[in-house]
Order: sequence, then C-alpha cells, then structure tokens
Amino acid sequence: MDELKIDSHKLMYHVDRVNRWQRGEDIFPIYLEIAPYGGCNHRCIFCALDYIGYKPISLDAKVLAKTLRDAVRCGVESVMYAGEGEPLMHKEIISIVNLTRKTGLDVAITTNGVFLDDQMIKKCLKDLSWIRVSFNAGSARTYEKIHKSIKGDFKKALSNLKNAVKYRHKLKLDCTIGVQMVLIPENRNEVIKLANIIKEIGGDYLIIKPFSRHPMSHNAMDEGFDYSRFLYLDKRLKGIATDDFKIIFRSHTMRKLGKDKPYAQCLGLPFWAYIDAEGDVYACSSFLKDRRFLYGNIYKDSFEKIWRGRKRKKIMNMMQNGWDIKECREVCRLDEINRYLWNLKNPSSHANFI
Repeated sequence: MDELKIDSHKLMYHVDRVNRWQRGEDIFPIYLEIAPYGGCNHRCIFCALDYIGYKPISLDAKVLAKTLRDAVRCGVESVMYAGEGEPLMHKEIISIVNLTRKTGLDVAITTNGVFLDDQMIKKCLKDLSWIRVSFNAGSARTYEKIHKSIKGDFKKALSNLKNAVKYRHKLKLDCTIGVQMVLIPENRNEVIKLANIIKEIGGDYLIIKPFSRHPMSHNAMDEGFDYSRFLYLDKRLKGIATDDFKIIFRSHTMRKLGKDKPYAQCLGLPFWAYIDAEGDVYACSSFLKDRRFLYGNIYKDSFEKIWRGRKRKKIMNMMQNGWDIKECREVCRLDEINRYLWNLKNPSSHANFI
C-alpha cells in the first residue's frame, strides 16, 4: 500500500489553496524544488538532466536564505533539495538545511548518498522530513555501470544509509529514510536483491519507478524494454515488505507510459516551482534552460516579485492557450496533480451522486 502517496499526489490536503485556485486567484506555490549545486560525482545512465552539463556551480547561501524567507512569507510550505546535481556537494549544505527548517519550511533531500557522512547525519537529520537515496543496483558491479561511479561508492552509500538509520533510531528522530531505484534493463535482475538489502539495513521504504525520458536528455533506454513484462515483481516484492518496510512498486505509473494524457492543459504549475543552481526560477523541470519557461532569477529579484511578474503571467498564458500537452514529458512530476485538477475543473456527469 502506497501510504506515502508516491504514485499519486497530496494536493487534496491543501483544500484552501486549491479552492483559491478554482476561484481564479493567483496563488503562490506549496512546494519548491531547489538545486543548491550543479555538479555531480555520478553520471547515471538514465539521468534526465545530463544535457545541462553538470556544471560545478553553487547557489549563494545568503541569496538562497533571503529567497527562503521571502517564500515563507508568500505561503510556500516545503522545499526539496535535489536538482540537476548532487545537493550534498554544496559546501554549505548543512547550514542551508538548518536554516531552511528554521524559517518554518518542511525540508527534504534527494541524494546519491555518497556524501551523507556522519557530520551531515548528525547535523541535518533532525531538520529533515525525509531523505531519499537514489540507489539503482543490488551489486557493486551493476551499480558502477549504472551510476558511472568510482569503485567503493556502492559500499560507501550503503554504509552511510545504514548509519543514518541507526542515528535516527538512537535519537528517535522523525526523518523518513528511503531509497529509490529506476527500473531499467541493466538492473532488472537485481530488484529483489536490492529490496532485501534495504530491508536489512532498516530503510523505511524502497521505490521502484520506471524510466521516463526527459525531452532534452541525451540519455535513452532500449525501446524494446516493456514494463508490462515486469509487473509480476509487484507481487514478489509484497512478500518482502513489512509494516516497517514499505515497497512502492510504481505499477500505476508504468501502465500510463505510452498512453495519451487525460487532460488538455498543465494545471499544476501554480502549485510548484523549480530553482536551478544558477538561481533561475522555472515553471517546469522538464524544460530547464528553455527560456520560454523561465520566470526570473533570484539574484536579480525577490521570489515574490518573480512570481507576481509579467514573465510568469506570460508563461501561464502560454500554457493555458495553445500549448500542446504532447510536447511534455511522459508521467512527469505533475501528472497526477494535473489529473486531479482537470477532474475538478471538468467534472463528470452526475457529480452529485457520490
């Protein structure tokens, strides 16, 4: 059971914001995804943002702090540090996480786990709602092939993950610690193996998700790889899962691949935004570096000014008037939110017969 709603959405918990959106108000986002650092120590063969080039650029911590305070005043509720690089490579990531939580925001991190060292664990875990480690193999050999990592990173990331779980239990912290695997041809035979490894370590969950090609990515997958042939794994994984170790096999998302979207517009954009390592604020992570989707830059303007600005209004108008949804990424981050909002905006017949 997907209690974390990984294969769904959580917008139904934000009734007031959704109601304001329905009334046509210009709402502020609930959630921000921020890339504190553009470089990465890995070159995963499925990476969606490879085309950006892994530039070793760091967001200025002072500028980011100002942006976070501004975002809180605007009504933003949460921040996930991830993005086009490895967030833990930012030299000030610990103070960034601490400050983010201090401002009143919920904070999370997606990482490959290699730099999740003792200092990071002891100083940040208390402030994190969750941390998710991208871990895409059940053996060192396959891990190095997929992550294009140096030797030793497989063991290092696992050790760090294990230490984080131990520290969390020791201090009885609320931080949820999970792992995500992208199911691709190279690791299809190691799903069960990885599930048992993460269970033994004490992780809270393992997500198995499908590959979805980014429109601008150079990375691709064999077109003959058919996810329907691997849906049987869902049943096998249920035998490994327990009350304390959840496995979210994203079969719902897998079944959506290759099918037309049941909505004609991207309605979810007002509820989120993306800030890259150069401070650019984008409407959508599927179109990073595409200036058609660039709202502004936090080095030049406040978050509130950017959100209320003419550029954003122009982009929203473009998306609601004439944008072909077929140009968007399959099963994107906002897909389930878009389905939900489309149904609200376009109710079915006999809606009162609940």
